[in-house]
Amino acid sequence: MRYLTAGESHGPQLTAIIEGLPSQLPLGKGDIDPWLRRRQGGYGRGRRMVIETDEAEILSGVRAGRTTGAPVTLAIANKDHRNWTEIMSPEPGGEPRKKALTDARPGHADLTGGVKYRHKDLRDVLERASARETAARVAVGSIALKLLSELGVEGANYVSSLAGIETTVPFSWDALDAIENSDLRTPDEDAAAQMRERIDQAKKDGDTLGGILEVRFRGLPVGLGSFVHYDRKLDGKIAQAALSVQAMKGVEIGRAFENAVQPGSRVHDAVYYREGTYARDTNGAGGLEAGMTNGEELIVRVAMKPIATLMKPLPTVNVVTHEASDAARERSDTTAVPAAGVILQCVIGWVLAEAMLEKFGGDTLPELQERVAAARAFAQSY
Repeated sequence: MRYLTAGESHGPQLTAIIEGLPSQLPLGKGDIDPWLRRRQGGYGRGRRMVIETDEAEILSGVRAGRTTGAPVTLAIANKDHRNWTEIMSPEPGGEPRKKALTDARPGHADLTGGVKYRHKDLRDVLERASARETAARVAVGSIALKLLSELGVEGANYVSSLAGIETTVPFSWDALDAIENSDLRTPDEDAAAQMRERIDQAKKDGDTLGGILEVRFRGLPVGLGSFVHYDRKLDGKIAQAALSVQAMKGVEIGRAFENAVQPGSRVHDAVYYREGTYARDTNGAGGLEAGMTNGEELIVRVAMKPIATLMKPLPTVNVVTHEASDAARERSDTTAVPAAGVILQCVIGWVLAEAMLEKFGGDTLPELQERVAAARAFAQSY
């Protein structure tokens, strides 16, 4: 499987083309739009989330509620484009255009992208670098999650910490409703109350906040990925996908950083054979060993930096005059940490769905389901 996305933050729409989905996968807007709504939610989001009410339009590859095996095309309209039509017009002329950005924001793609592509109006960079692009990836990833669900795999995401405030209630699959109903995607309401206070203060200060997200999947069969080549290791693919999301700066699988300071005897998960199957009492490896799923729950933790657009801007340099100035202000969020977990579940879900097809093949969903079931039965009897 593969996909491409296209579109700018204030352009007419975001577009995605997905190739390689098996046929006979039940699919409709009801499988995609709820994920787009989740991405727009969360305490600390800005005005753009009020303007946009994202919905996906399925333009190809689905008929009568099922994938056909042909490429699937998705479109998500940018409702705010009506206010940017002249500014974003592809037609020549009218330069310098309104809302030209020349005061590069520290921590954003502005300056480096401007140098790389030789733009002096840094809007040519920020429009594509913007996290608005993740709406398309969530739409794509929601289809991957649908495929995984048809293969008996379930995912979840939650906020582990925000601005240094830790969620102290342990994750539980029984707490998914509490996570979904929380505007901070945490089952710990005491921590959520503290997070809201911290977000409110940061907004008053013109500042932004980051955090740590945790994504989990259960039901994965043994042996996704491989140890035989560097580019087939599943942990490498997961890390690349997670770090490709805007503002993500660190990834660990299982208790990676905690394990780094412990002796091996306290780190590795002892293996037992009980009731005709292999079992582990611990999961410090986070479900991956040597680049392959081991049948345990997959646990991925990702660090998100604070958003680079500050309402109380940092010093910078104007790329036209080279004079000192304050960084540009763009409409932004105080924090997007809760939304980031939704995005990460979708992009990691894509990697897992891709690994399923790579291992088991099949042009249709029923073929794939039969092969996954056979692999699970073999792993039980090995």
